[in-house]
Amino acid sequence: MIKFAYLINRIEGMTLDEFVAYHRDHHAPLFTSIPEAKQYVKKYTVSHPVPAENYPAPVYDGLTEIWFDSWADHDAFFNSENYRVRVNPDEAKFIDPNSIGVMVTEETIVV
Repeated sequence: MIKFAYLINRIEGMTLDEFVAYHRDHHAPLFTSIPEAKQYVKKYTVSHPVPAENYPAPVYDGLTEIWFDSWADHDAFFNSENYRVRVNPDEAKFIDPNSIGVMVTEETIVV
């Protein structure tokens, strides 16, 4: 299984609370509403920083993780018309595209 971790920051002028609400309450349901999400995506999560005393301030405002069984499923999802027309344009409404960090992994569960 292939896991994609997208570290994201909000667009200029958006508060962190607005970013979190948009990501969780609008974008995530939009992402999961397209048929290709049910067909190709094995797991999808969104995470946001919480106060953590004695830890450095977070560099990113959010984390999106998406799991696929294969590169073919990844390609089919991201090349689908529903993703390209409905989901991808929505990302520009809350994500600063110049700040995105990406890590592609094969997750190993240790515990």
